Amino acid sequence: MGGTSVLWSSDLGVQWRVLVDLLLALVLCTVIGIERELAAKSAGLRTHALVGVGSAAFMLISKYGFGDLLGLEHISLDPSRVAAQIVSGIGFIGGGLIFVRRDAVRGLTTAATVWGAAAVGTAAGAGLPLLAAAGTVVHYLITRGFRPLSRALARSSSAPRPVHVSYLDGRGVLRDVLTLCTERGFAVAGMTVDREDPGDGDGTPRSAAVTLSLLGRIPLHPLTSELAELPGVIGVRIVADEDEEAAE
Repeated sequence: MGGTSVLWSSDLGVQWRVLVDLLLALVLCTVIGIERELAAKSAGLRTHALVGVGSAAFMLISKYGFGDLLGLEHISLDPSRVAAQIVSGIGFIGGGLIFVRRDAVRGLTTAATVWGAAAVGTAAGAGLPLLAAAGTVVHYLITRGFRPLSRALARSSSAPRPVHVSYLDGRGVLRDVLTLCTERGFAVAGMTVDREDPGDGDGTPRSAAVTLSLLGRIPLHPLTSELAELPGVIGVRIVADEDEEAAE
């Protein structure tokens, strides 16, 4: 049986163990994919499950697929080389998930979770179930548990926080918006005109939209609620919250 793989020449129990490792990778990476699917991300359930199973399969091939060559003279194997190639290969998938839109980087967290799913699958294929399970738990801790911490840090930061305001033009609404911001303790560090709608010429009022860069350590949400109630204001949203979701 010198030309036969070690899995065929050994006990079938080894082959079943391989399938168990593959199944573990499938289950754990499916759990990771569910979280991404619920968040409506471009790489969801199927992508993460396939990445995890594929990584585990490559690792198992590296461990068991070349056992028949070990008895040959001048032959040596390094299973870690396959794991290194998994990391490099996943980089292509992750790179395709990241894009830049209006100076905002989006998809970073999703790309990182694909990379993490590959690590979980590799750990399962390497016969390290506790490490694979821990990686899945850490995924949820970071993607779900770190959100309140991230927002708290953003509120305590001295960096300007952008707020997008759309309003009816020509009615002094922008002046009222700026006045309310300063009265509530914010400083306007900058303002960018995002859009102007001249109307349809049939009596439809003109509208405009601006993004205000506000400085202040107090929460923004009470301010946005007050801004939305001003006469002539069409809509208010915190751009930082949208960017955080998009970056994932």
